Amino acid sequence: MPAVPLEPRRPWKGKRIVLGVTGGIAAYKTIQVARDLTRLGGEVDVVLTQSAQKFVAPLTFEGVTGRPALTDLFSAEGAALHIKLGRDADVVCVAPATADFLARAAHGRADDLICTTLLATRAPVVVCPAMNDRMYAHAQVQENLAHLGDRLGYQIAGPVEGPLAVGEADGAGRMIEPWQIEEAIGRALAVDEVFVGKHVLITGGPTHEPIDPVRYVGNRSSGRMGYAIAQAAWRRGAQVTLVSGPSSLPPPFGVEVVQVETAQEMHDAVSARIGESDINVFSAAVADFRPSAAHGSKVKRGETGPSLTVDLTENPDVAKDTRVARKTGSVSVGFALETDDVLTNAVAKLERKGFDLVVANDATEKGAGFGVSTNRVTFLSPDTEPDALPLMSKDEVAEEILDRVRSLVDRGQA
Repeated sequence: MPAVPLEPRRPWKGKRIVLGVTGGIAAYKTIQVARDLTRLGGEVDVVLTQSAQKFVAPLTFEGVTGRPALTDLFSAEGAALHIKLGRDADVVCVAPATADFLARAAHGRADDLICTTLLATRAPVVVCPAMNDRMYAHAQVQENLAHLGDRLGYQIAGPVEGPLAVGEADGAGRMIEPWQIEEAIGRALAVDEVFVGKHVLITGGPTHEPIDPVRYVGNRSSGRMGYAIAQAAWRRGAQVTLVSGPSSLPPPFGVEVVQVETAQEMHDAVSARIGESDINVFSAAVADFRPSAAHGSKVKRGETGPSLTVDLTENPDVAKDTRVARKTGSVSVGFALETDDVLTNAVAKLERKGFDLVVANDATEKGAGFGVSTNRVTFLSPDTEPDALPLMSKDEVAEEILDRVRSLVDRGQA
């Protein structure tokens, strides 16, 4: 993920997280998970199996969480430590989850602190498998995973295709990355019945309108706002589709991403999906104009003389043009990035495009708009006064947007 400072925030802030570590080479990744969850405001209790300690030391986890790492089922902490851990936990995550652990957990074994904690907890459980691809493909491993997911309701996160241990080449069995584990834990903490079963369609990023094969008309949007909304909606339990213009950001975890380049391509992608969407968020910075004709080869300075004139023509309006195709009762959110008369222009957009909510912000304000990880927004909706928020991270803004969408859904829309 991009290097954005981690600060305590929803849904991790103030939550008790039990992080189990078993004996696989991927255990080194879990150190980063423990550190990040702590920085996000979680209270993290790390539990290591004996085999895990062959790969990572308890002291390392103490250093990144500020809490003692736990290793023994029977210790000075008391024989009922697993009961306390299970009772107090808001979520339990095991990463990496080896084939041996999956077998023991699926059969309800109680032979170490992690397995006994799982038996004692009623909190949601996230399991992140990691092993050799041949082991992962074994029928018994698959049966154990199916039992944990289908019968016990555990969230199985991963594995993915990728490089395995040295000498094992690539294959299915690689543990997902630390930030993805953190998001899986976030989903277990944040899932909301209002969003479960809902399809959320989001547009994000800029569009690039080609002048020739190497040049384009575009804007400074990074896509960070739309990506943050997509990830937050997934954490709440929604089925999320993100139609994204060109962006250097990694795809949000668990989200279907449809990559497009131009406004016309975004228009077509949204048109094909909006009829099935319960919640629509138009956060992309779509170019209003495109070159009337794109050159088939690079335009040379020597061929054009001292100046180059590019004729522009109007692009389709993605939100306005697809308004009639919106699902009956769906909720639609628009964005208004302005440089002048911000609220006046935002209200006009609210009415013209039939939005239920508009998120307005000033592109000239420091710390807001393009190229930064923060934003200062004002919410506008029909028949309500503008609601201005202070400067906050775009991740926090995403949560505020979805809080308001939730209220709209609760009132009978979507």
